[in-house]
Order: sequence, then structure tokens, then C-alpha cells
Amino acid sequence: MERSLVLIKPDAMQRRLAGTIISRLEKQGLKLVALKMLLVDKALAKQLYAIHTGKPFFNGLVNYISSAPIIAAVFEGEGAVGAIRKLMGATDPAKAEAGTIRGDFGLDIEHNTVHGADSVDNAEEEIKLFFSENEIS
Repeated sequence: MERSLVLIKPDAMQRRLAGTIISRLEKQGLKLVALKMLLVDKALAKQLYAIHTGKPFFNGLVNYISSAPIIAAVFEGEGAVGAIRKLMGATDPAKAEAGTIRGDFGLDIEHNTVHGADSVDNAEEEIKLFFSENEIS
């Protein structure tokens, strides 16, 4: 069984889409095993997006994810990382298919509603940033 981190970003929280997004993931057969709402500080945001350090959009990512509360969730299931990536759709909502979370709800490439781990290894590391093992059921 794979686990993956999903973050429901500030734009989705402000538009009250958290329940809809969680429901879509559960309807795909994924099991919700951890959930919390939090305000991400800049230090945590920099760890999350460390792979993008030095890129022109890095500061924008850090500032945006730390601008308002988010929901962090861990989902579990067979091929969870790939299933979540497929359901989220392309990073740029303008290129995401209808029926995907970003295609249906994303506003633009920065305000694209959700974050999901892009590999099993990254999922494991990202989960550790937001949850201790005893917070995951």
C-alpha cells in the first residue's frame, strides 16, 4: 500500500472546496489516514518546496502556501501516488482535463487548488514534514 500527501491549498480553502476534494479522493478508493488544518510557516514551506530553490517562482510558492490555512492529508491505497496525480490533473489548470480537481477548480498555475507528491519517495518525505507516525492511522 502506498501513501501520499495531499495539501488543499489556500485558494481551495477560501472557496470552501476541502470537502469536495477529499470526497473525490475517497471516491477513487483511497483511504484517508491522516488529516489536519494548519497555517504553514515559511520554514516549513521552504522545506516542502526545497526542490525548487533558486527557481524564479520559488518565493511565490513559499509566500502563497503560507498565506492562509491549508489542509494536509495522507491518503493510502494501491498506487496512491499515481492515482492522486491523475485525479489532480496537470499543474497548470488551463492544461488540466475537465473532471480533474485542477481542471474543475484551479484558477491559474499558482492558485491550482491542491498539491500532491510526485513520487513514492517524495511522498514519504513530504508526509514526515506534516505528520508524525502516531498521527497516521
